[in-house]
This record gives sequence, C-alpha cells and structure tokens, in this order.
Amino acid sequence: MKKYLTLLFILILGTCQPLFAQESFAKKFFRKMYLDKDSTKKSNFVVVPAIASSPETGFEFGGASLFSFYTDTVRHSITRVSSIYGYASLTTKAQEKVSLNASYWEPQNTWHYTANMSFYNFPFDFYGIGNNTKKANEELVDEKRTRVIITAQALIAKYFYAGFNAGGFKYYYHSDPQNENTILKNDPAIQDPSGGSNLTAGPVLTFDSRNNNTYTTKGIIVNTYLNLTQGVYSNSGYTGGFFNFDYSQFFLLQKKLVLGLDIKEQSLIGGASPFYLLPQLGNDALMRGYYTGRYRDRNLIAGQVELRYRFTERFGAVGFLGTGEVANNAFSASQLKPNYGGGLRYFFDLQKGLSIRADYGFGEKPANEPREQGFYIALGEAF
Repeated sequence: MKKYLTLLFILILGTCQPLFAQESFAKKFFRKMYLDKDSTKKSNFVVVPAIASSPETGFEFGGASLFSFYTDTVRHSITRVSSIYGYASLTTKAQEKVSLNASYWEPQNTWHYTANMSFYNFPFDFYGIGNNTKKANEELVDEKRTRVIITAQALIAKYFYAGFNAGGFKYYYHSDPQNENTILKNDPAIQDPSGGSNLTAGPVLTFDSRNNNTYTTKGIIVNTYLNLTQGVYSNSGYTGGFFNFDYSQFFLLQKKLVLGLDIKEQSLIGGASPFYLLPQLGNDALMRGYYTGRYRDRNLIAGQVELRYRFTERFGAVGFLGTGEVANNAFSASQLKPNYGGGLRYFFDLQKGLSIRADYGFGEKPANEPREQGFYIALGEAF
C-alpha cells in the first residue's frame, strides 16, 4: 500500500503543477464550482478535499465529488435534481473507503432510482451492545465491508411513490488476535462476530411533497422500507429483516428562516441479531456528536429539530437539538440521550440549493467520561 500512496502522491503533484501554472484555468474552475450564479438548469460538478487523522487510521486523505444535473431542462419544469456522489480516501495504515451514490429522477418525477455501492476496509471502536456501553470497554475491531443496494420507485398518485429495493452485502470482522478476552469474542449477546454475507430485498413506500429535494423550505417526506434478509454461503442459516421509518417536515417561518423536523425509527426483525445489522446511534445526519456505533441494539428511535437561517444567498447557519436511544425491546423516556449543536453552510449551486456544510455536535457526558462530541464536513443538508 505504501508504494501505491507514493505513486498517487507523485501523480497528484504532476497533475497539479501544470494546472497551477495555468492560473486562468484554475480561476475558471474555482469560479464555476463555487461562485457561478447561473440560474439555468445546467449540470454542476464540485470537488471537496477530505483530510483527517486519528490514532486508528493515521493520516487519511482523499476527496469527495458531486455531479448534479436535471433530466428535464425546461426552465419551469417540476423535475427534481439528480446527482452522483463519490467519495474515496486512503490512510497511511493501509486502509481505504470507496463509495458511489446516485439519485436519478425521471422527467416530471415519474420514477425515482437510487443506488449505493461501497467498500470499506476500516477499523472502528467497538463498545458492546446496548444503550449504556462504557468507554472503558473500547476495543479496536477491523472491518471489511462490501455493500450494493438499488431502489426503484414509481409515482402512483400525487406525492405517493411505491417500489422495491434489492441488494447484497458482505461483512468481515476480527479483533486483536493476541487477546482472547475481547467483548467481540466473548460476549454471548454478540451474534455472528466474524460477519456474514446476505442478500436483501423488500418494498419501499414514500410520500414526498417537498418543494425542493436539496434545500427544502416547506413540505413533508415520509419514507419507509422493509429489507427482508437471507444469509448466504456460511451464513445461510440466517433469515430476518430490517424495518426503517423516516419522517421529515419543513416550515418556512420567514423568507430566510426554515424549521426542519426529523424523526427516525429502525428495528431488526427476526429471532437472530447479527451485531453488524443492529441499528447504530449517531452519524453526520442524525444525533450528531455521537460516535457511530457507540450505542447499538435491535431497535432505535431518534428525532431532531433544526433551525436554518440564510444570511445571504451564499451563506447560512443552523442550530439543532435532538434526542434518541437504542433498546433491545421497549424504549424508555428515561434512557433518551440528548444532542445539540450548530453549523455553517456555503451554497455553491444557488439554483439547485446545493451546499457544503460544517457542523459541530455535542452529546451526553457519561459518568467519569468526557462529553461525546464530533465535527463533521459534508455535502448537502443533514436531512
């Protein structure tokens, strides 16, 4: 891997040198991506560098790119913006992430297709299962994950879509081979600690009355799906499912002020509970500030409100407040965890409402542990 990193570094330098020498080209490229105010329905391409560092990964570098376009370029058409989003990164510890996501709206929004393909070779901190895991139990687990999911939905009535999703995934895990006393190896509540391969398919239903699918100021979207899952190969004995319910609503309070509400519920169905399929609390979109997977169990519920203010057509700010928990069976109000925070927005495509966001989220402060918190940079709104 080191030789590949060296070759990539040389290639980047070799590519960038002539580009920077052509100052006019660099200015035009930057202006088109970040400053263009053209309101016509042209396609747009934006690139964002990704740089990070952590004890688990060492130095991580890469980039994210977003290509947005319309399948119907008639000026007053209701057709929503389609997009292709790619992300890739490498680390100095021979780890990598590669993902490609697509969202395609046919003219007049008669069909909506999505696709996600990803490969992760990345470690993560594992704390066990439940809503009250301890940081003292933290252990490093290596993960290799390949996942492909496609969705197709047809417009069957005003605002209503119905369709299906299908795909497959393979997970592989291992912890410290020199330590036989890890939670992953010894906790009887953890099923399939080495991972497994599965095929999945099921129905999808969506109600979508949003006025814009990238920067919504009013409307509702409700999305629910059921993934029926069948293990394959060495995992052929597993049969189960995963249910997801998402509700978001937006209110235009003033010309520049929008209030967003977001609620999610997830449940694992079936008698078995492979640990890698358990819903996980925390990510860059919901319960920001919590390390993804710090809390995981068979059921998850979470919600948030976000106040969005647009200072100018280019710049905005948000504040958010939320709560959530995971549970094996029933939820309990006393177990809900808080989260709050804020962030900034830069809108690089005014016509489509596409933005780059930077958020900082805070969570609870467990007894004798530091407060949970996290910083996020991403393309597009959190919901």
